[in-house]
Amino acid sequence: MSRYSNNETQKLKEGKVVYKSKIYPKIPLKDTDIYIVTQTGDRVDTLAQQFYGDSSLHWIILTANNIHDAPFAFSDGTILRIPKDYLEIVKNFNQ
Repeated sequence: MSRYSNNETQKLKEGKVVYKSKIYPKIPLKDTDIYIVTQTGDRVDTLAQQFYGDSSLHWIILTANNIHDAPFAFSDGTILRIPKDYLEIVKNFNQ
């Protein structure tokens, strides 16, 4: 799933077409969440691939951890929450 799926576009005065900002849902804490400590080389896209089987779902990890500056690589020892119920999150987001 592309992060631009279902994004609306907007035509600017100059004629350029851009994507409108997408607001991701808040992801509540759950007992089923997994917590990891990052190691050298961990990136959000590879973590999404590892836990969800889809690197494009990296936005779930970023949103769950309140990360807005999209660092794809993490410092060693960063603790991240990985929501386990990603299919429910995606379903609710696409409604």
